[in-house]
Amino acid sequence: MLMTQAPEIPEATRRRHDREIVALAVPAFGALVAEPLFVMADSAIVGHLGTAQLAGLGVASALLTTAVSVFVFLAYATTAAVARRVGAGDLRAAIRQGMDGIWLALLLGIAVIAAFLPLAPAIVDLFGASTTAAPYATTYLRISALGIPAMLIVLAATGVLRGLQDTRTPLFVAVGGFVANAGLNAGLVYGAGLGIAGSAWGTVIAQWGMAAVYLVVVVGGARRHGASLRPDAAGIRASAQAGVPLLVRTLSLRAILMIATAVAARLGDADIAAHQIILSLWSLLAFALDAIAIAGQAIIGRYLGAGDVRGARDACRRMIQWGIASGVVLGLLVVVARPLFLPLFTGDSTVKDTALPALLLVALAQPVCGIVYVLDGVLMGAGDGPYLAGAMVVTLAVFTPAALLVPALGGGLTALWAAMTLMMAVRMLTLWLRSRSGRWIVTGATR
Repeated sequence: MLMTQAPEIPEATRRRHDREIVALAVPAFGALVAEPLFVMADSAIVGHLGTAQLAGLGVASALLTTAVSVFVFLAYATTAAVARRVGAGDLRAAIRQGMDGIWLALLLGIAVIAAFLPLAPAIVDLFGASTTAAPYATTYLRISALGIPAMLIVLAATGVLRGLQDTRTPLFVAVGGFVANAGLNAGLVYGAGLGIAGSAWGTVIAQWGMAAVYLVVVVGGARRHGASLRPDAAGIRASAQAGVPLLVRTLSLRAILMIATAVAARLGDADIAAHQIILSLWSLLAFALDAIAIAGQAIIGRYLGAGDVRGARDACRRMIQWGIASGVVLGLLVVVARPLFLPLFTGDSTVKDTALPALLLVALAQPVCGIVYVLDGVLMGAGDGPYLAGAMVVTLAVFTPAALLVPALGGGLTALWAAMTLMMAVRMLTLWLRSRSGRWIVTGATR
């Protein structure tokens, strides 16, 4: 029997879960959307300096985004661990667990700086930057690398607050950071005449400002509850160990996206252009669905920490229903908005014609995506990282030959996005099987 076909959840319980999901997911969505606005603001400001500067920013920002996204487990693992402690009623241990994650983030950030500063020119060359864009990319990368520890601290501290069932503070910090970033960049790039270096410095200052706000909030909570602020080697090691499976999961997902882009590039200019348009929409839709997943991480972790198996199961079923409904709505919006969406990115009729069938596939796949994101969040909240890692490796193994066969068999972009849809279907199957097994349900303050 499908989880969504289990005994009906009582109306009062359903309403309680709905309130919990909305209270956490809506602010989480706002914070998620605010994050890519950093890059958009930088692009808009730097774009007026010249094409070479904008190209350099494009290369450097892609490298930085990839580097930071690899460590997103700092948020995911910390959310689950802190939420369990909250559910167990031990706020002191919850915040202590969060501090271990923040110390790990700082150590990883320092290690990344040590690699990026001397290797920046070689990394930029490796990614094929032109001779005119490379100096700007190197300048931006070296300066912005100084903000990586702050970005990782923000990830870990965000996980702490999510685990504490607080997604509003991350929203306020994200919005404040975006406004500060835009103002600083405009002032330093044009007012101070620093060019692309001003944009990098503005972003670094904004990132450290965000990290400082988070630290004030978390440290204040630690002092109120008597939690130690000192680094604890055992705790940091435990945080790292919990993050390793999620790191494998993230790297496998990044590999899938890179393979898809590489295949699209082999199909031709119109195909790669259309692919980038669709991928940007796919990412935007993912933010909406990921907000429910974030709510799932916090809620499931809290229920399991409290030993409430029935509550965890009911919350999981309700969030699946939310994921399906959200996917249907988003899919319909894509279909309805397609005549308006495509012209925003291109006036080339060939690109539009190439993108349209694949766009419709994306729309049809949204209910599947809704289930995937929700169950991903549920299993993360349960601390089921090893299974998530294995499931994503299996998904990568299925997707890779399917995608590579597209150009070999003379397929086009629609066939590639059919492979992407297959990838999401495999993810749904692996996650659904795990949710049905009940093996993810491990109660207690720690897994």
